[in-house]
Amino acid sequence: MTAKSKVQNEQKSEKAEVQNHTPTTSKIEKKEPPFFSTDVRPGTLIIVEWSDGSGKSTQLLIAKNLLESNGFFCVHSIWNSSMKIHEMQKNMKKSDLHMPAAVFDTIYASDFIERYILEMRGALKAGMVVLCDRYMYTAMARGYARGLKMKDMKPFYDLYFPVPDLAFYFRIPVEIAAQRAIGRNPLKHYEAGLDVRYSENIIESFKAFQTKVIEWYDILSEENGMYIIDGTAPVYKTTPLFIEKIADYFERKYEVRLMGPHYSR
Repeated sequence: MTAKSKVQNEQKSEKAEVQNHTPTTSKIEKKEPPFFSTDVRPGTLIIVEWSDGSGKSTQLLIAKNLLESNGFFCVHSIWNSSMKIHEMQKNMKKSDLHMPAAVFDTIYASDFIERYILEMRGALKAGMVVLCDRYMYTAMARGYARGLKMKDMKPFYDLYFPVPDLAFYFRIPVEIAAQRAIGRNPLKHYEAGLDVRYSENIIESFKAFQTKVIEWYDILSEENGMYIIDGTAPVYKTTPLFIEKIADYFERKYEVRLMGPHYSR
């Protein structure tokens, strides 16, 4: 069996397990009333997922400026930004170079739940726009790359993470991601996946780790209806595509046409 066939078989097995363990939407809504469904919540939740090195931060800033210039109040929520939990994670990484994957997953979930309660829930209730820099799909893809089973992670995230109104995935091939990451800053131990021992070489470990992450990003983006954008393209090419999808949604939901320096109709 070739390496490619082995990966495809693993993905099929994981996907089958996920489907067999995925709660239905109606079941989640009944058990979890604080999270508005996309049909009834006053605010709008926009999330952006990305392969490392895809440069999506500029896109979020452009979207935020455009929405605010059209009278929408925005909240920008950044992945792993809870002060207490982020500090705890930094200390744990320094003291343990091989932290168990389940611990990582718990930290990611704790960070999100705190930010949801403090930043996002009230904003969505008040009709604001929440722009999320990474979302639950990052935790799931990285957990998979560290050996966790999707069937164990997905029910939890389905229960506690509200479904986004708009989801974008800026995709970038692993070779380009490696080039950009290395050129940006020295690779860190956990960033390169050295904790799961893909390779003793930090660059090769990063490539192997990111290959696994991208495998599940691709699956999750398809299953969750994300808009896939080429993360290798320059900003001046990707921005119109990104903004157009947002503008179309806001025209349908709020019956308003967005106008601004990066978009007009």
